[in-house]
Amino acid sequence: MKAFLLTLSLLISATVSYAQQGTLSGKVKDKKTGEAIIGATVSATTSNVAATDLDGSYSLKLAPGTYKVTVTYVSYKPLTLEGIKIEAGKTTTLNPALEDDAHSLGEVTVVAERQVNNDISLIKDIKQSNVVVSGMSNEQIVKAQDRDAAEAVRRIPGVTIQDNRFIIVRGLSERYNSVLLNNVLTPSSEVDVRAFSFDVLPTSVIDRILIYKSPAPELPGDFAGGAIKVTTRNAVTENSTTFSIGTGLRSGTTFKQYNTYKGSKTDFLGFDSGTRQLASNFPSTAQFQGLSYEQKNQYGQNLSLSNVWKPEQSTAAPDLRLNVGLNRVFDLGGNRLSSITSISYSNSHLNQNTTRNSYQQQRPDGGVDPEWSYVDQLSGNSVRVGVLQNFSLRLNENNKLDFRNLFNQIGVSQATVREGFNYQSGSTAEERNYALRYESRSIYTGQLQGTHSTADQRNTFTWSAGYNYISRNEPDLRRVRTQRNAGSEGPFQVQIASGITLYDASRFFSDLTESAYIAEGQWQHLFHAADSTDVENAPKLNIGFYAERKDREFNARTLNYKRNTGAGGGTTDQAILNLPVEQIFAPQNLTYPNGLLFDEGTSIADQYNAANTLVAGYAGIAKTFLEKINLYGGVRAEFNRREVNTADQSGSYPVDDKKLYVLPSVNAAYNFSLRSLVRVAYGMTVNRPEFREQARFNFYDFNENASVQGNSNLKTATIHNLDLRYEFYPSAAEFLSLGVFYKRFVNPIETKLVPGTGINYTYVNGKYANSIGVEAEVRKSFLELSGNKFIQNHSFVLNASLIHSRVNLGDEASSEEQDRPMMGQSPYIVNTGLYFQDEQTGWQYSIMYNVLGTRIYRVGDSQTPSIYELPRHVVDITITKNFKNRMQVKAGVTDLFNQQFRFKEDTNLSGKIDASDLPIYNFNRGVYGTFTLGYTF
Repeated sequence: MKAFLLTLSLLISATVSYAQQGTLSGKVKDKKTGEAIIGATVSATTSNVAATDLDGSYSLKLAPGTYKVTVTYVSYKPLTLEGIKIEAGKTTTLNPALEDDAHSLGEVTVVAERQVNNDISLIKDIKQSNVVVSGMSNEQIVKAQDRDAAEAVRRIPGVTIQDNRFIIVRGLSERYNSVLLNNVLTPSSEVDVRAFSFDVLPTSVIDRILIYKSPAPELPGDFAGGAIKVTTRNAVTENSTTFSIGTGLRSGTTFKQYNTYKGSKTDFLGFDSGTRQLASNFPSTAQFQGLSYEQKNQYGQNLSLSNVWKPEQSTAAPDLRLNVGLNRVFDLGGNRLSSITSISYSNSHLNQNTTRNSYQQQRPDGGVDPEWSYVDQLSGNSVRVGVLQNFSLRLNENNKLDFRNLFNQIGVSQATVREGFNYQSGSTAEERNYALRYESRSIYTGQLQGTHSTADQRNTFTWSAGYNYISRNEPDLRRVRTQRNAGSEGPFQVQIASGITLYDASRFFSDLTESAYIAEGQWQHLFHAADSTDVENAPKLNIGFYAERKDREFNARTLNYKRNTGAGGGTTDQAILNLPVEQIFAPQNLTYPNGLLFDEGTSIADQYNAANTLVAGYAGIAKTFLEKINLYGGVRAEFNRREVNTADQSGSYPVDDKKLYVLPSVNAAYNFSLRSLVRVAYGMTVNRPEFREQARFNFYDFNENASVQGNSNLKTATIHNLDLRYEFYPSAAEFLSLGVFYKRFVNPIETKLVPGTGINYTYVNGKYANSIGVEAEVRKSFLELSGNKFIQNHSFVLNASLIHSRVNLGDEASSEEQDRPMMGQSPYIVNTGLYFQDEQTGWQYSIMYNVLGTRIYRVGDSQTPSIYELPRHVVDITITKNFKNRMQVKAGVTDLFNQQFRFKEDTNLSGKIDASDLPIYNFNRGVYGTFTLGYTF
């Protein structure tokens, strides 16, 4: 009862307080020109402060009384107005006019970096952009407590995340995106797909993320979903040092038993020290394959690799996250040098149980028999070390140099125990299989960039030279199967084949390195008079170029243990074959000819080298007509040559694809007012195959229990993109948009399941595809909704997309393939968040929700059902407290509902998922709680 009375009294107090308040509102203008001033500060008390919006308007809720109002803005004289009377329930209008402070500007040179990491700056840039764009600022990222870019971007309209790393824009798979880091294309961090792994970018180094959804001359020509630009922090104005330490607890993992195995001494730094690597004196593939079995077995006996094939149990410790940031400003002979250093470290664990099923073709009576059914106990330990070092040297107000460097070292150790039943043979077999895997990735990207402008600001030239490097090393992936008859209590027997297999008793090694050299430049000319102040609406001409050379080398190697069935007149002793997995591969069991044989399973397809040369030039012009119509059009020409040297047992399949693409684009906007506009855009883009997609390399993925092989006959896809969007800006921090888009694909590239033994897939071209969608975004402040301070400190973000697509694989395809959604596309996407921030008390919190509709994960055909990923609802909550002593405490819960990841096949080939369709994969990652303590010196 007391709690009810207290709540009632608080509500009455808030209502009475609101009723007793008055309003001070108006517009702030330039005294000389009469133009609105955006971002001016209007204050009546220390706690009652407002900033003017896009048309110079402001509003303050004040208690009745007489106030002294102060209005300030950079380069204007402060204005103080006394005796401003506020009456309860009434609005007092005050339209201050600020005078240019020319005297102070004549005596002092003001050098400042434009702040681009807050919501007001972001919304302003979105409004003034020549193209259709969405994004988020560092301010929103901080509120959400996102740890890396992959978590942050899912809150942008039309964006989803796949595998916690890859961006999907507008329901299109990750292959249809181009990613630029500080205006330079990033390397693909994966072997099998074209994708940049966004989890390598900690949010502490990000200023903003923009996703351009309509083509433009200066944007890469190879995208259809979005061109994603990530801008890292570059310049600071004061010295500071930040430090944070955090921990994470995951349900089902932390303090629970999980699978692990002994690695190297440097695993905690994200790379292997050499423990898992083949000895330097080990023969090459060609040399080893030329040896006799006796000589091969001698190498097997002396193999300097761990003979551990099954994991041991350990207890998962809480996750650890550390971050140190150093911001420094130096004076070099009157020039300002900014240095930003960020060092981050994380060590996290995951214990995941995955149910996996596969089914045979339907029987004549409509029933379906299982092929196999497993439960995977996958345990993983991920380590990430990230270093960012940016320098910015401002020579004067017209010339600036930036040198940016980002390095990430990522190590992932996994141990999987697979238990279940295999029904493929005549009798049902119970299996217990093991896989021990380690992967390390090194990613470096660096750019030297210059920005130079003339004194009248009519000419600006920017240039950059960049270098990207990626290394992906997977040493000593160990895979082994054990079986026993279903229902028996006997021991599991290690499966040793008489020939080479991809999944039985093997050690797999792979190494990928890729380097890219990049140069680009742009000249912008403004057609305006020297004394003109309307620079933003002046006609602009952009002319630029982009050049990139990319080289990749990939090598894989498989070493197998197999049964001797007659080599040297001997056979493998049955006593050895009956040994448990801990003992069977011991050196003493590799005796020739009656022991196991140690052999090379590497084929000619297990390596490829490739190169890509891209040279592009573009020109675009922007012009305003009748003060309301903004037009930006141009053309981009790209010459691309892609070379892949690849082969398999059936022969050589070299790729040498040379082609010039001319890509026109036009973007138009009609401004109804300072607050609203409508955009329409058209542009042509392409989607090129990736190296891996055309290489004949055939890889067995233990986790998916599937094999994937490239297709050297893939064609480049072309896309026609059309956008229409309405935008409304109620204030400097609020935004509303509603848009539709249409895309026409010619030769779209998809990942397709291939009929055969087990699960196999490759890459294919469809004939054409169409995609049409509607997307909306709302950013709403509660400032004007109530006089209650608690309510005023809230804001709301909602973005949603509804998408429909159809793909056609050509006349030779079945009826089921003639009309289905595109792979990877979600028919709907919803992201929403409620934010609270009180700068006076230091409290802030956020509640976020995300869901996406059923989408195709792997494409099938009339013989092999497609696999779909089903929706799951995700809720994240974070709470932050900032203390006046510069300490910050954060706590959060990710994936509060912990709903299952569910994948089903379209068993009845109906083109949709219904109750009769059967499950393929199911797993939970667990609720994840975090706690972080930070301090700024």
